[in-house]
Amino acid sequence: MKVIELKMTVTDSNDRDAETLRRELGERGIFLINLMSAPGSGKTTLISRTITDLAGRAKIAVMEADIASDVDAERISALGAESIQVHTDGMCHMDAGMTRAGLDGMDFSGGEIVFLENVGNLICPAEFDTGAHRNVMILSVPEGDDKPLKYPLMFQTSDALVITKMDAAPYFDFDLGAVIRRAKALNPGIRIFPVSAKTGEGMSEWESYILSEREDG
Repeated sequence: MKVIELKMTVTDSNDRDAETLRRELGERGIFLINLMSAPGSGKTTLISRTITDLAGRAKIAVMEADIASDVDAERISALGAESIQVHTDGMCHMDAGMTRAGLDGMDFSGGEIVFLENVGNLICPAEFDTGAHRNVMILSVPEGDDKPLKYPLMFQTSDALVITKMDAAPYFDFDLGAVIRRAKALNPGIRIFPVSAKTGEGMSEWESYILSEREDG
């Protein structure tokens, strides 16, 4: 397993760099999904279940971005998936240049779905285009149903919202309908998937979305 130390790419042309990267990945048959969330939302658990469920149907690779540690990448590697850990040198997000550097350290044969597990927070990652084909926000039930009110940009820039830990919903004061209404008010086109990676609830709909978006992308 590789670990790459990254510095922030300081450039005014990030959007242009991201568009170039997106096009190049498409030409190579690589579909990149940028996953954004707060820490502890269940990103790695969701990815792990997705890898297991889609075994034999899709090649999946994972780029784990974090300020430090390589725990998540080790967990993904144990599933047999290509993975790499990138350290952001204290930066709270990934940009296009940093994403390219991480991808350059991976071994692709073509046709992969690549998950970029962005640094865990709900502000900075929404502000930088990574070059991904789709942006997906993850919100867990224990975080509460008021996040669209507190972090509107994250919902506005996401193509899909995955609401995780639905198996815990009976134990929290969480209004799924309120989240859906608030998210749709900010982004009418956002796709919403309530799931539980533990029980499998909603996972088939989420996985079908990934596969269909790859074909469209």
